[in-house]
Amino acid sequence: MRELILTRANHQIDPVLHVWGWEIPVYLFLGGWVAGMMILSGFFVLQGRHRERRCSCVLTPWLGLALLSLGMFALFLDLEHRRYTWRLYTTFQAASPMSWGAWILVLVYPALAASILVQPPEWLTERFQVADRMSAWVAAREGVVRLVGVANVALGIALGIYTGILLSALGARPLWSSAMLGPLFLLSGLSSAAAFVHLVARSEPERVLLARADNLFLSAELVAILLFLIGLASSTAVHEAAAALLLGGPYTAAFWVGVVGLGIVVPLVVQSLAVRRRIHHTPVAPLLVIAGGLALRFVIVYAGQESRWTAVLSGLLARLA
Repeated sequence: MRELILTRANHQIDPVLHVWGWEIPVYLFLGGWVAGMMILSGFFVLQGRHRERRCSCVLTPWLGLALLSLGMFALFLDLEHRRYTWRLYTTFQAASPMSWGAWILVLVYPALAASILVQPPEWLTERFQVADRMSAWVAAREGVVRLVGVANVALGIALGIYTGILLSALGARPLWSSAMLGPLFLLSGLSSAAAFVHLVARSEPERVLLARADNLFLSAELVAILLFLIGLASSTAVHEAAAALLLGGPYTAAFWVGVVGLGIVVPLVVQSLAVRRRIHHTPVAPLLVIAGGLALRFVIVYAGQESRWTAVLSGLLARLA
C-alpha cells in the first residue's frame, strides 16, 4: 500500500517508475569490462608474458584506467548530491555494497598503475626518468611482479562481482533479487575483455588463446543466464512475474535477440569456427560480444526497475476489500 501511495507505483498514474537512467548500465558495463581486463592482465603477468612487448597486458592497464574513469564519470552524473560524494570515503559500512564498491575502486586505480610499471611503454621510460627507475625496481623483484599480478586478478574478481551485487542487494526489485547476478556480470565482463583482447592482439598465438578463452566465458555465461532465469521462475509469484519480463514480456526481444542471440550464441559459433581454422578470425564476433555485454546491463537495469512487489500488494488489498 505504501509503495502504491508514496512512490506512485500505480499503473494509472506512473506505468513505469524509473529511477536509474543510462548512466548506471554504462557504469556497470565499463566496470565489468575493466574487471575482466584486470583478470586477464594479471594472469598474463603471473605467466611472465608481460616481458613480451607484443603482449596485450602492456595496453590493457592504460585502457582500464581510461574506461574506469569514464564509468566513474557516468556514475557521478547519476548522483543527486554530487557535492557530498567524498563522504563515502570517511567511513566503511560492511553491510553496504556501495561502501564496498567505493573502496574497491580506490584500490583498483593503484593496481592498474602498478601493472603499467611492470612493463611500461618505451615512450614513458624515455620521457620520464622516475618512471624508468620505478619500472626497473619493480621488474628486478619477482615477488613484487607476482604481487601485482595477484592483486589485479583479485581486485578484478571483486570489481566484477560487485557490479552484480550492487543490484542484487536491492531486494525491492524482484528481478535483481538473485545471487546469480554477481557471477553473471563477472562472466560477462570477462567475455567482453577477452573479446577486446582478441580483437586488438598483435600476436597470433595470443589471439587464438583469447578466442578459446572467450568461448569458455561465453559458454559459462549462457549457463549463468539459465540458472538466473530458473531461480526466478521457480521462486515466488512475484519473482515469476519478474522473470516473465524476459520470458514473453516487453524485454523478451532485446534479451533473447540482442543479449543471448547476437551477444553470445552468434559470436560463440563464429569464434569456434575460427579456432578450428574453418574460417578466418573476424572483428565481427568480438564487437558483438562487447555490444551484447552492454545490452545485458541495459536490459537487466531497466527490466529490474519495472519489476516490483505490486502483485503481493494487490493480493493484500483484495483481502482487505
